[in-house]
Amino acid sequence: MALTNAPRFETQRLILRGPEMADSEPLIAFLMDDVRSEGFGGYTKRDDAWRWYALNIGHWHIHGYGYLSIEDKETGKPAGICGIWNPEGWPEPEIGWVVFEGFEGKGIAFEAALAVRQWAYTELGFTTLTSNIVPDNARSIALAERLGATFERAYENVQMGLDHLYRHPAPAELDDGGMGAYA
Repeated sequence: MALTNAPRFETQRLILRGPEMADSEPLIAFLMDDVRSEGFGGYTKRDDAWRWYALNIGHWHIHGYGYLSIEDKETGKPAGICGIWNPEGWPEPEIGWVVFEGFEGKGIAFEAALAVRQWAYTELGFTTLTSNIVPDNARSIALAERLGATFERAYENVQMGLDHLYRHPAPAELDDGGMGAYA
């Protein structure tokens, strides 16, 4: 059952779609894993993690964008989330990603982030995007840099404390003009 007006699109290995009720348990499990979700905020109480899940649904209704669920085509299982995030207090819209346990190291976050960035540039009309990454999250920093993002500045994030803002290339700076899968 669709909970948002989110689009559905596919990459070579993934389906990106709006959140569904069946996505709540894998996301809550991720959010409550204090080691895995440290760079994403993390929660110690299940009801707080559930509220974050509901917050993402509300974010879609307020902004017209948010986190998409990543579904692995081969298994049909939820593999993570990736989308555009801009809650109150954020410096500007960002591309964010999370890959669930068992799906790391397969290029899923890279594939999903490329597709989300292309969607943001071609369908939503964004001309710039960032990724906000806690300083010790080496894997997310490496992914942002692989996507062509460069460190712009450190700032105090209202939720995370010290954060690093990475700027993604503008559509005109990309080899395909940001068209990617939509060309």
